[in-house]
Amino acid sequence: MTVPVRTTACDVTTPVARSLARVSLYEGFELRFGLPAERGDWVLCSELMGEPERFDGWRKALAEWLREQYGEAPDRTTAGYVMSWYLNVVGVLGGLLFHTARRVPSLRPEDVAVKVAAEGRPHVVGVALLTDDFACLPDDPEGNHPAATVVADETALAALMRARFAAHSARFVAAFGPTVRLGRRMLWAAATDALDSAAWTAGQLCGDETGGVVDSALLLPAKLDPFTSASTLRATETGWTRRRESCCFHYVLPNAEACTTCPRVC
Repeated sequence: MTVPVRTTACDVTTPVARSLARVSLYEGFELRFGLPAERGDWVLCSELMGEPERFDGWRKALAEWLREQYGEAPDRTTAGYVMSWYLNVVGVLGGLLFHTARRVPSLRPEDVAVKVAAEGRPHVVGVALLTDDFACLPDDPEGNHPAATVVADETALAALMRARFAAHSARFVAAFGPTVRLGRRMLWAAATDALDSAAWTAGQLCGDETGGVVDSALLLPAKLDPFTSASTLRATETGWTRRRESCCFHYVLPNAEACTTCPRVC
């Protein structure tokens, strides 16, 4: 199935666009509002959902890279990497705006695009938001903007962020799940990890890690379906950490160790 490509130009002067312009992710990672005139390697999330075989192509590219690095490329490792990369980048897009601006963008697959590295390790190197729509609090200075939807309070805003991410994740699970040998529980565990990490990561990147942890508790205050747990963030002698619900299966590679937050060792 071919998914129509969105051609409507995005207004980079709208409130959510300006919010996005004020934050950044990692060095070398492109965070943007709207797509460039020449799309290049950018792909709409809805295109991936509509043509799940694109995930197979992504995993094949990853398998080639893993064989170069490790000599092997187990199916569950390529599935685990792609699962984690995809869900994490969608989660952190929402988490950044929730943490820094108390705004929640649309996270529909039609309204988000990702960019995968064309050379080397084929991980996600960019995410783009493609719509002006956002939800905000009553005291937002631009709550009267036509693209704004005002909600009652922070609890309601967090619930909306959770619901929007859950809706996107459900479409991912439906599209990606049949292409891999990962159970439905593992896929939703990965979505839980992505949501729990989203605001925490935003806080770390913006110099307010504790605030990010508080926001994670707002987003996952309890085990709420379809997610598999409440926030697992906890303080230790060396700082904040969390127990992951899912596994990327890095540990099955030759001479590789499990991640420190892997549920197998944590």
